[in-house]
Amino acid sequence: MIRLFRPEDLQGIVRIWNECVEAGETLLYPVSDDSFLRLFCENPWCAPENLLIAERDGRPLGFIHGVAPMTFPGARPGDAYLSQIMVDRAFRRQGIGRALLNALAARMKALGAGRLLISSLNPVNLSWKIPGSPGHDHNNMPGADMECPGFGFVTESGFSVLYREMAMYIDLSGYRPPEGLDELRDSLRRHGIETGPYDATLHCGYDRMCDRVGSEYWRDVLRTEIDAWEKGRPNEDERFWPDGRKPASPRLLLTAVHGGQIVGFTGPVDLQKSGRGWFTGICTDPEFGRRGIATVLFNGLLDAFVQEGAAFTSLFTGEDNPAKKIYLGAGMREARRFALMALPLGGSHE
Repeated sequence: MIRLFRPEDLQGIVRIWNECVEAGETLLYPVSDDSFLRLFCENPWCAPENLLIAERDGRPLGFIHGVAPMTFPGARPGDAYLSQIMVDRAFRRQGIGRALLNALAARMKALGAGRLLISSLNPVNLSWKIPGSPGHDHNNMPGADMECPGFGFVTESGFSVLYREMAMYIDLSGYRPPEGLDELRDSLRRHGIETGPYDATLHCGYDRMCDRVGSEYWRDVLRTEIDAWEKGRPNEDERFWPDGRKPASPRLLLTAVHGGQIVGFTGPVDLQKSGRGWFTGICTDPEFGRRGIATVLFNGLLDAFVQEGAAFTSLFTGEDNPAKKIYLGAGMREARRFALMALPLGGSHE
């Protein structure tokens, strides 16, 4: 029987989760009763009726969780999200997973969803262990883990791959700037491009770059960070924000400037409780591409992380993204592959 979650189910589904972790079936961390409730029941974007349980004779045999469309900032109309599905290891291959998925799909379709996504846009952020690291973690999964046993289940259930991403990682204790970096920076300077920390006295424009890139997201990032510099540093009453990042705004922003305009940037430099160097991304004006700007800025970012005390950093990039060469050249390595996946909600998924 598939039904809504009840408080008395909690210990049973936490046991299922932790047994999957202990068996090495997932990179996720073990959960406690409290942390499970915070993730799936107390999250402001998660309705309790979207946590479903598979039960037999009063015993939970599996669970599934989803996020309904248009329930959080930035949500896209018609998109619902699959957060997690797990089945007791002793009761698999009995159709329990399919029954759970069918029930969630039917519910999301009734709420107006046209498709069910496995995506980093899901507001339920699940931290995972970076393979081959000394206990380092990333704070969110960008999609379905392609090396997890469950990847076969979602593929067979009708999910299709929309986009593949690589998780890349570097232990910053071993970071060394690549050879030729100073020469590349000097070459940019000779062509009128200055790279380094954002200078609040320059009042550099950034709209031209954002217009060419076609990104309102980058425009908003730059506006937010530059406004923080203009307003000055606020008082810091706590060491970290609730999401685990250090409240050090205005934060270091690395830029490439030409003719009074920002033509590339990365950052802002931030630090999470875990020791991870955090940043939003890296961007270069298309008219100034293939000059080494991104290489100089990204290595400057890694050096800034080291100065800030970060132990490591990790990021995601498209499997075919040319920027992958920059990350590899800086000493990062591929840690895992993930897939953004979608299931059309047009019918049954038996």
